[in-house]
Amino acid sequence: MKTALKFLLVSVVLAASSSFASGGAEVHLDRAPINLKDMASLQRGARTFINYCLNCHNAQFMRYSHLTQIGLTEQQIKDNLMFTTDKIGDTMVSALDPADAKDWLKSVPPDLTLSARVRGSDWLYTYMRGFYRDDASPTGWNNTVFKGVSMPHVLHDLQGTQAMVQVGEKHDHDGKMEPIMKLAIDRAGSMSAGEYDHNVADLVNYMTFMAEPARTQRTQLGVLVLFFLVIAFFVTLALKHEYWKDVK
Repeated sequence: MKTALKFLLVSVVLAASSSFASGGAEVHLDRAPINLKDMASLQRGARTFINYCLNCHNAQFMRYSHLTQIGLTEQQIKDNLMFTTDKIGDTMVSALDPADAKDWLKSVPPDLTLSARVRGSDWLYTYMRGFYRDDASPTGWNNTVFKGVSMPHVLHDLQGTQAMVQVGEKHDHDGKMEPIMKLAIDRAGSMSAGEYDHNVADLVNYMTFMAEPARTQRTQLGVLVLFFLVIAFFVTLALKHEYWKDVK
């Protein structure tokens, strides 16, 4: 019961955070190339999530044992992905102490288990590619889809540093000229732009899986149930005609 209540509470908090963050502003979101049947992508995404995201964020409704569903053996999980626990059945909990988080970061980083369901895969995909340097921000970072974000860009060593630069001007609704701003790399990272986008796609693919590990099985079961209902409909129709054939 306590776990269910915590799960519901996290869902409500994330939904509220999403609504507050959007602030009613319309933001263009890039389509995330989600493919939950791509086991290699899910495995790469799990590695990125655990190496980068799990340092600060929890995924307390996701167990390490669920990673066997993306093609990993328990031994592979223990050898390569378990750094904060020694039990395969434990949930993914950050080593960061909540008290230290409040002291260092001024708030506890939110749980990410359901972030893909609450915000959407497209939002996460655009968000992780939308960080840029902002000297006016306390962290030195800002984001195109989450203005005033308090989270620093943890993947900047991979992507490099982006800056918001002016590429032209356009007329606003009042006829005045306003600048056209665009993100541009001003310091290269260890990955090219294409490689980084692919890496983020893998990360978001995994986070989509993590938000609902049974999604693929549920979809497959749904197809089988619909197929059964179609067959049952024609069988029932045939029985009806057979039963009432002598009735005029």
